[in-house]
Parts: sequence; C-alpha cells; structure tokens
Amino acid sequence: MMQQSETSAMKRTSLNAWNLSLGRAICGDVQAGLEREWLVTNGLGGYAAGSLLGATTRSYHGLLVAALRPPVERWVLVTKVDEELRLPQGPILKLGVNEYHDGTLDPQGMSYLDSVCLEGDIPCFRYRLGQALTLEKRIWMEYGQNTTYVQYTLHGSYDEGGEQEKAPSLLTLLPFCVARSHHSTMRGDPGWRFQVEQEGNRYRIRASADAPTCQLIVGPSARFEPRGLWYWRVLHRHDRDRGLPCEEDVYLPGVFHLPLIPGERVTLVLSAEHEPPAALGSSQHEEHVAQAYAYHRRRLKQLLAVADRSVDDLAQTDPVRARLVVAADQFIVARPQYVLTPTGKRYLQLSPDHKTIIAGYPWFEVWGRDAMIALPGLLLSTGRYSEARGLLKSFASSANQGLLPNRLPENAAEPEYNTADASLWLFRALDRYLAATGDWTLLKELFPVLEEILQWYIRGTRYGIGMDERDGLLSVGLGTTDLQLTWMDARVDGCPVTPRRGKPVEINALWYNALACMESWAMRLAVDATRYSQLRIQVRKHFAERFWYAEGGYLYDVIDVDGQLGQNDAALRPNQLFAVALPRRLLNDEQARSVVERVRAELLTPLGLRTLSPRDPHYRSRFNGDQRQRDSAYHQGTVWPWLIGAYIDAYLHVYKDNQAILSLLEPLVRHLWEACLGTISEVAEPEPPFTPAGCFAQAWSVAEVLRCWTQVTE
Repeated sequence: MMQQSETSAMKRTSLNAWNLSLGRAICGDVQAGLEREWLVTNGLGGYAAGSLLGATTRSYHGLLVAALRPPVERWVLVTKVDEELRLPQGPILKLGVNEYHDGTLDPQGMSYLDSVCLEGDIPCFRYRLGQALTLEKRIWMEYGQNTTYVQYTLHGSYDEGGEQEKAPSLLTLLPFCVARSHHSTMRGDPGWRFQVEQEGNRYRIRASADAPTCQLIVGPSARFEPRGLWYWRVLHRHDRDRGLPCEEDVYLPGVFHLPLIPGERVTLVLSAEHEPPAALGSSQHEEHVAQAYAYHRRRLKQLLAVADRSVDDLAQTDPVRARLVVAADQFIVARPQYVLTPTGKRYLQLSPDHKTIIAGYPWFEVWGRDAMIALPGLLLSTGRYSEARGLLKSFASSANQGLLPNRLPENAAEPEYNTADASLWLFRALDRYLAATGDWTLLKELFPVLEEILQWYIRGTRYGIGMDERDGLLSVGLGTTDLQLTWMDARVDGCPVTPRRGKPVEINALWYNALACMESWAMRLAVDATRYSQLRIQVRKHFAERFWYAEGGYLYDVIDVDGQLGQNDAALRPNQLFAVALPRRLLNDEQARSVVERVRAELLTPLGLRTLSPRDPHYRSRFNGDQRQRDSAYHQGTVWPWLIGAYIDAYLHVYKDNQAILSLLEPLVRHLWEACLGTISEVAEPEPPFTPAGCFAQAWSVAEVLRCWTQVTE
C-alpha cells in the first residue's frame, strides 16, 4: 500500500508547486514583472500585495492594508517601501520600481531583481548586487494582527574573491503612505503634511486628526530622516485598464537609514495596532521579529499537518496539495470577538467557531453563496472541521425568510439577501461536512433551521423565489426586473445581464439535492420525512422531461422564462452540469454523458469553463476592459476556474477515469505561477491564451481545484 502511495505521489510532483519561484526571465521583463502579483494575508481580512517588481499596479496594492473592522473596512496605510543600498565606497543602488502617469519608470530596480519565490506563504525577493552579493527581502503579516514585517538580509561579500567583510552598507528605506479605503485613491496637496510623532524607534504616521494611525517601527540602529514629500501621479496600470481612477499621490514622511553587513537581518515593521508588542523598536527588536517569524512558520507547518495527518511532510509528498492548502488559508478569516479585561482593556479573541470566508482578494467581501460553495474545499479538504462547523452554524443562524445573506457589505450596511441559491448550497456544504465528520449533533442542532428554510421555499419568499406546485420546481425572480438572484449576477446600468427569471437549471438541481438531503436526515433523526420524499419524487418526475432539450442533447438553462409556461432558454451554459455533478442525480446515463460531452466540446478550456457557448449570438469573446465591458461579458463567455469542480464531478460520474482528471487540473496548477504567485484567479479570458483576469485570488477557484485534486489523488 505504501509503495503504491509513493508511486502515485511521485507522479504528482512533476510540477513542484511548493518550491514555487520565478527567475530572471520574468523578473527582468518589465511587462511580465508588472503583470504578476504577490499576496500575504493576516486572517482578519487585512492583507499586503503588490506587483513582483514592486510598483503598485492597483489601488488595492499596499504593504499594509489593514482590516479596521475585521474582516472588512480595509484601509491602505502604506502602499510600498522602496530600497536604496549604498555599498562601502560604492554607488547607491536603487532597488524600487515606480510607474508614473506618463509611463516613466523611476527608479528601475528590476535590473537587480534576480528571482521571486514563495517560502511557504512568504514571498522572498532576491536582488543580485554583484558577483558575490545579494539582498533578500521577505514580507509576511502577523496572524490576527494588522501588522506587516518587511525583513532584509544581506548575503555574500563585497569583493569577488568571496572574503567576508564587515564594513557596513547603508540601507535606506522609503515608506510611501496614504490613508484611504482600498477601493479609492488619494490626491495630495502641497500644503498637506502628514502628522509624524516619534516615540523612541516608533513613528506614528497619521494623514489627519481623524485618520487611522500607522506605526513604522525599526530597531535601535536605524536613523530617521524627515522628508515630508509628495510623489505625484503614480500610475496604477491595472486600474487604468479596468477603466477606474488610476493615478494617485503618495506621501513620503521620511526615510530610515539602517547599517547592514553581510549575514545580518534588519526589519521594518508596519502596524495599525494600537499597542504593538513592547519589544518592537527596543534592543530586542530583531529577536522579537525572529520569534514572530518562527511562530508564522510553525503555524504554516501545523496547517499542513492538519490537512493530512497520514504523512509527515505534505510539502514533500504532495507539493501541489500543500500549496493549495496554504492558498486556501488566505481566505479563511476571523469574525473576531472583542473581550474586555478587568482593567478595561479590549483585546481580540480569535476562535475556530468564529470564522468566515473572504470571497476574493483584493476587492471582495464576505458572500454567502461563495462561502457555501468554497467551504468543502477550503475547510473540509484541509481538515479544518471545527471551523467548518462554526461557519455552517453562523450562516444558518443568519437565514432570513429562508434566505442566506448574499453579501455582507464593507460599509456596515444591512446584509443583502438577493440570492436564490445560497441557502441551497448550505445543504450541499452540510452534506459534505457530515460525510467527512459524522457530526450528527450539528445536524440535530440545525435541523429546525433547515426545515424553516425549505418551508419558505415551498410557500414562497422574497424576490419571487418559490415552488411551483404544478411540477415541484423552483421559480426565481418572477415579478422583478432589476434583481440578479443566481450566481450569474452581473448588472449593466442597473439591469441584470443574465436575469434568468423563471426556473434556472442549477437552482432546481440544488433544490432536488436539498430535498433528498432532508429526506435522509429526517429519517436519521426519526422525524417524519413524508413531505420531503413526496416533493423529491415530484421534482425528479418533472425535471428531465421539462429541462431536457432533445434537439441539442443538453439541458435548457432556464425554463418557463418570466413565468411563461413552455418558454425556454436553450443557451448552452455550464449551469446544467450540476444536474450530473451533485450526488442526487436527475438524468439517466445517456443524458448525463451527452451533457458532459456538449459542455466539453464548447465550454471547457484549460483554465475552467466558459459561461456561454461561442456559438451563441450573445457570446462575448473578450472580458477585459472598462466596467461596462467586463460586466457585459462576465457570464456571457468569460471563463470561471471554479466551474472545473462541477465538470470533474460530472465527468467522474460518467467516465470514472481519475487519470484524465489530473490532466484537466494541470493547467490550473500551472496557473499558480502565472498571475498572483501561489493562488488562482477569479476568471480568465474566453479565447486563447486564456489570460487570467478579475480578482487575482478567488476563494471558490482555489477551493474547487483543491477539492478535486484531493479527491483524485488520495
């Protein structure tokens, strides 16, 4: 058995996604280096991100993007830090890269950047400064804190002979500060100076009296030189390409000068916490940083151990799975509890039963549908069962008239409930959780809520969501014109691009699955299951005869459009896959095979599935552009990686061929090198070369690839 397992593992390691790096070919190419990005997170919704070269190509980029009201209200406080290194008796080497409105690149530090790699989840940038000298920069965030560490290590010697010299270089750090929501940009003013307060080696930076405070903390060897300068019209090229405000003014309060000798580490700490540890900035500054680094590495090792307790080192036995487990962790964030101590101090308490899922970085918040779809991959495939339990309880308790929240907005507004399927995905997520854990006590606890959800669907709830008693199928959106209620939710000028009013195919596949789950769960709990059994039989009787499009050999996307009996939408879309992919299937073998083959022929791409057949007159062959262009194309052809999960489930049902699945997943594994290092994008262009687009890190993309990889390689 062990020999078979080792052989299987070796077949999976041809792409060593754990030791993930990009070399000089990418780092020395301006376009390629500015297109690729990196991301680190803090478990609160805060993050740090940037381009590989260092330029901020989005307004969302920053070294400290703090979640001031975790997991939302994210503010950019430090956009980046540029580095200048003066060698002993040598020139000043400028390692940063900034792009300005007119296309100017200044400085052009990409000439020194030799490689970028991920050490676990920590990006490491290596600058070659000569034949025998390199500077390494590592960036990570403290878990559970809005604190970023930027650490520098000098390696080698100043001469080419290799002799270790002790004469110090002078490292100068230029921190660029703003104070704004990560959705916006800042415009400066010559008369506007940020407030700078010094306390030892801690510098509190504040844009104005009512703005959040950012602390810049260095060790005692550092010297601060005030500057108070604005850098005007920095370009965010990705925002320009997306038709968004793309120029920003950033403020340099001052620079830090730090002596640095080969073999030594120095660290700049950026924090939005009110009380960072007292050791920071003291003579124990670097010792504390070393402890923080060690804790970060231990936590990462623990994540891998929890994901697979059967192996000693998951990164060695299955590097792809290990990399995806780390990527999954970035989306799992706390809904923190604040606890008052007897002295009146407030501190943050993090616990497994208070977690939720960020839908995507950098701009998405918490979305109910995304969380329920992503839960099996992010939490079950990683062994994080207690967190899955807490999340299921949390979302179930938030049901309102049978509906789970669609979106929990950033601005503390009331939750939005405009989703017909989030509640139905809850049943699927719970079903997978129970299969993984056998935690029937949770089922008993949630069963009354589940009953109430189905009762609302049966008798009808908001937004025209309800069961048609004639066939037992669910209708959505009847009587509305401006709502988007399925996952295809893009709008242009306030109107849904794909309204799908009527009876959408995946909604009814999920409906059938929910009824079947409740039937079996009721019997397990010794509750009368008759009502659920009758409805399940009714839905099964009518589903195939109503949805099957015999002429096309696949399923209608929506039937009874706008409530008109027999008016059906024959658009070939991936939504029909769920009728085959879900465990309680609704089609016979011949129909299931036909669906998979039609989807394969017209929708399957290396990075996922198109949302509409290229043969359809409404197909959009290009996604990227301004907001109107993107929204118009969002579900009219654009490729979505998360849909590969449904395709693989359906394919396995029809063909039962695990080896073919690995070849389907390989392009998505290669994608870990292509956009944001170590994670998977939201969408991709629908035509070759299938360029990644949208959010550079998407929860359900990572979740479904991880779930499927685990499923076919265990």
